[in-house]
Amino acid sequence: MKHFKTSLIICLAAVACCAGCAKHEVVKQDQMIPTTAATPAAKPAQPASSAPVAKDARDDASLANPAIKESAADAKAAGQKDAAMQLMLDKIFFDFDSATLSPAARTTLDKTAEVLKKQGALKIRIEGNCDELGSDDYNLSLGENRAASAKNYLKALGIAADRMSILSYGKEKPVAAGHDDASRAQNRRDEFVVLSK
Repeated sequence: MKHFKTSLIICLAAVACCAGCAKHEVVKQDQMIPTTAATPAAKPAQPASSAPVAKDARDDASLANPAIKESAADAKAAGQKDAAMQLMLDKIFFDFDSATLSPAARTTLDKTAEVLKKQGALKIRIEGNCDELGSDDYNLSLGENRAASAKNYLKALGIAADRMSILSYGKEKPVAAGHDDASRAQNRRDEFVVLSK
């Protein structure tokens, strides 16, 4: 039994020693391997005979086909343009228990219509929201009426109905967490979300 324990200890020590002494590959000074700033996992080392590693597959593809590089740049520019469009579409607000457009809401919708006219292919979703007062079903219906009011006003200004969809969140997506009048007023709103160009 004593010999068995000694043999076991020697075997475990040998395994630990071998595991700790893994072979390290040496990269020659003239072998340039580019690094990326935010690489999620280390890439396996390449044999010394192969060419240097590219940053990622898109770089190789864009070198072979410049159209890929241009389409990636176009996609990035389109994303930035959609974000800019989103910032141009202001929220509108409603009085308590009302889906009637106020003069301020109509002025905001006039500006929204101008943006939509300039961007003829832009599609939006109008999202109706309510404060926390009232039942879920009542607020879903009121939110839908608020979104429909905005859609109908934009249609009257010449925006095609198929470019707009409506969705009611009722009281599910408050922007203000308080239970006072000021917070409730911020939650009684329509938001405009850019869907596509």
